Amino acid sequence: MKVVILCGGQGMRIRDVTDQLPKPMIPIGEVPILWHIMKTYAAWGHTEFVLCLGYKGAAIKDFFLNYEAHTGDLTVTLGRDKKLDYHGDHDESGWRVTLADTGIDAMTGARLARVRKYIGDDETFMLTYGDGLTDLDMDAQLAFHRGHGRVLTVTGVRPPGRFGEMEAGADGRVTEFNEKPQASGGRISGGYFVCDRRLFDYLDDREDLVLEEGPLRALVADGQMALYRHDGFWQCMDTYRDYRLLNGLWAGGTAPWKQW
Repeated sequence: MKVVILCGGQGMRIRDVTDQLPKPMIPIGEVPILWHIMKTYAAWGHTEFVLCLGYKGAAIKDFFLNYEAHTGDLTVTLGRDKKLDYHGDHDESGWRVTLADTGIDAMTGARLARVRKYIGDDETFMLTYGDGLTDLDMDAQLAFHRGHGRVLTVTGVRPPGRFGEMEAGADGRVTEFNEKPQASGGRISGGYFVCDRRLFDYLDDREDLVLEEGPLRALVADGQMALYRHDGFWQCMDTYRDYRLLNGLWAGGTAPWKQW
């Protein structure tokens, strides 16, 4: 099953981390967040990717064109008999990655419409953004989608709390403290979708077409969107604070999204 990843936005709110890379290439540990997202899908058996490129898309192309050089050791023999030897192997052998230029200024709906040809005749495909990580059970999500027969399944998550949560007794003594827990109120879109190809009937090639506005609202009006509830880990990388949080989890060996 193909996985479409929206990688073309300009990531204005995380420019304080770097202005030299597109957001999906900002690293968690030594590799881009995009790699972590793809590894998560691959852990569930999904290794055919279509990347919708835009802002600084050349950096993403370079990463995959030179994947072995970026991710492993190599020996270069110089001179007339020049030679390049890569050492070791990696678990990404067999990944099929389509790198599609979808425009510098295109919005999310337009980007998705422009990669329709790479979906082929597949009836179902997955869709996400290049900046969010999760421990989502993708088999259960896919089974849920196939069970209801609607055009789109959106994963509903509880947004991470911005501040620590405390419980205290009547005398003021703190009885519980949780640092930035998942919120216990309503849900937001976690950006992990399962899509029927009929979704393309709600899209067109207009540069300013925002998937999350007209198309998704039309799906709701037609009764064609379903919510898959996910109560596990979910975190986007939208700000410097998020960047530090995700890198801290990875460095500490406690990254919940690592399912490989």
